Amino acid sequence: MKLPIYQVDAFTSKLFGGNPAAIVPLDEWLPDEVLQNIAAENNLAETAYFVPQGDAYHLRWFTPAVEVDLCGHATVASAAVLYECLGYSAPRIDFDSKSGRLSVTLNGGVYWLDFPSRPPAPTEMPAGILEAMGGSPAETLSARDAVLVYGSQQEVATLRPDFAQLARSKEFFAVIATAKGDDCDFVSRFFAPLQGIPEDPVTGSAHCELIPYWTEKLGKTKLQARQISARGGELFCEMAGDRVRIGGHAALYLKGEIYL
Repeated sequence: MKLPIYQVDAFTSKLFGGNPAAIVPLDEWLPDEVLQNIAAENNLAETAYFVPQGDAYHLRWFTPAVEVDLCGHATVASAAVLYECLGYSAPRIDFDSKSGRLSVTLNGGVYWLDFPSRPPAPTEMPAGILEAMGGSPAETLSARDAVLVYGSQQEVATLRPDFAQLARSKEFFAVIATAKGDDCDFVSRFFAPLQGIPEDPVTGSAHCELIPYWTEKLGKTKLQARQISARGGELFCEMAGDRVRIGGHAALYLKGEIYL
C-alpha cells in the first residue's frame, strides 16, 4: 500500500520556520496502531490524518507518542494541503475532531482557525513544575495546560526547563510559559515532554488558553503573538465570544509516499 504524505511548516511564511507537521490524507481509516507507528516514524511534533466525511473531513492528530484532542499547527497544515495540493476551492473547510467541529478559512494567504476558547483559571502549581521550569512566574493558571506568566519576554526566552523532571508531573497535558511581548502583544513557549514533545516550535492549541487570558489582561480582542522557540512563529489572534480565531501562514516543504 502507498499513502501520500506532505510536510508543511505552519505559522510561518518561509521554510525552516514555524512548526512542521506531516499530513497524510486517507480514503478510510487505518488501524490506530498503524497511525501511531507512522507518527512515531515521522518523529515530528504532529502527524495529522483526515478522511472525507460528507461535506467535511474527519481529522485526527498524533504526536510520536499519543493521539491528542486538539492541534492548531497541524490543522493549518491540513488546510494548506487541501487548498494548495488537492484542489479544494470552497471558502471554508470543516473538520470534525475530538474537539468538535473546527473550521478553517483562507483569507489573503492567512489560514484562520475557529477553535474553542479555554480560559485558564488561577491555580496553585505543583512544586515539581515550578522547579522544573525555573524562573519566577508572577501568575500560575491552568486549563488543559499549566500556564505560567512571567514578568518579561526575556525571562521566557532564557528558560531552560528540566524536561525529565517536567515529564514526571502528570497533572497537566503540557506547560505554557508566557509574558507580555516586547514587539508584539504577547509571547509564549510550550513544553510537553510527557507527550513526547520537549518543546513545540509553535502551538495553535495553546492559544485557546492564551488568547482569553491576554484579551482580559490587555483589554483588546485582536492581538499579535509570537512563539519564541528556536524556529519561531507568528500568530494572529482574535477573541470571538466563546471561540478564538487563530491565523497563520503555511509553507509546503515536501510531498512523498509512505510504503506499507
